[in-house]
Amino acid sequence: MSESPTIVLVHGAFADAASWAPVTRALLDQGYTVRVPAVPNRSLLGDSSYIRSVVEQIDGPVILAGHSYGGAVITVAGAADNVVGLVYVSGYALDEGESLGELQGGFPDSDLAQHLVYTPFPIDGGEPGTDVSVEVDAFPEVFAHGVPLATAEVLAASQRPLAALAFGESAPVAAWKTKPGWGIVSRADHTINPDVERFGYKRAGLRSVVEIDAPHLVMQTHPADVAKVITDAIAELG
Repeated sequence: MSESPTIVLVHGAFADAASWAPVTRALLDQGYTVRVPAVPNRSLLGDSSYIRSVVEQIDGPVILAGHSYGGAVITVAGAADNVVGLVYVSGYALDEGESLGELQGGFPDSDLAQHLVYTPFPIDGGEPGTDVSVEVDAFPEVFAHGVPLATAEVLAASQRPLAALAFGESAPVAAWKTKPGWGIVSRADHTINPDVERFGYKRAGLRSVVEIDAPHLVMQTHPADVAKVITDAIAELG
């Protein structure tokens, strides 16, 4: 590839762009162009359409990296013509026609399931929606396990909920069927059962999968390792 791709980092549920901050800094220090858009976390279809619109406004090739729910988002948004690769970070690699709930439902629940909070929110002209978030007191252990407590408490207070609608929507396309992919499994993940990650990656036929003895927020605890997977992917693309 004659032109180095722009790296677009996509955050997941219960997080925002700041979750990628250590990796963003590492990639910027290496001279890469990086974008970290805010994902609305309102619906899989809406979030994917938004991220695709961001991608399609970037001149030149793009490599998408998605963490957690962000993996589902890049699976759909990655169908954009200028996306040249996908990197899944502790993420959901959905198949076409599959929802988050269906993929996750095939495996035992993680520790997160018993610490979710469901809160209604108004929708103009329609029935109220439901936001899903993590109990603030449990967040440091089940979502930010391994992150220094002072940082985990800030992440808990600023978490971005995910609308429950997103769990049931099916992916209309699976970009990994036509785009090369790479993956990271967090072996100490308390948020997603690591076997969900392994299954999705194997089914997608990713070019390589790295297992790290890390928690769900591997971008916070092992930023150099995550950055290397992304830059190695770029190097492999040539």
